[in-house]
Amino acid sequence: QVQLVESGGGLVQAGDSLRLSCVASGRAFSNYALGWFRQAPGKEREFVAAISRSSIIKSYIDSVKGRFTISRDNAKNTMSLQMNSLKPEDTAVYSCAAAQRPGMVVVKGPHEYEFWGQGTQVTVSS
Repeated sequence: QVQLVESGGGLVQAGDSLRLSCVASGRAFSNYALGWFRQAPGKEREFVAAISRSSIIKSYIDSVKGRFTISRDNAKNTMSLQMNSLKPEDTAVYSCAAAQRPGMVVVKGPHEYEFWGQGTQVTVSS
C-alpha cells in the first residue's frame, strides 16, 4: 500500500546537525499518522517523534525535546526530522513509520504502525 524510504543519515560530531527525510510512494502521506523511531545495535526500538496528519500536533520523547523537530509535507509525500545539538547517545538507525489509525491523532507505539522504512544510520562521535 505504501513504501517508505529514509535518507540523510551520516557521521557527525557532537553538537552538529542532521536532517533526515522520509519519502513515501504508493499512497499519500495524508492518509497516515507518521513517526520516527531509532534503534541502536543490540537495543530495542525506541520512539523518537510523531506527527499528526495535519501537522498541527507533534510529540517527542523527553531526551530530544528542544533539539529535534518533526515535520511533514503532505503535498510532497515527505516527512523530515531536523536534529540539532546531536549527542553520542543519539547514535542509532533511524526509521520512519506510517500508521493508518483513524481513531488516533498521534501514534507513539511501534506496534501501532503498519509500514516501515529501511532505516538510515546516524552516528555521532564525541
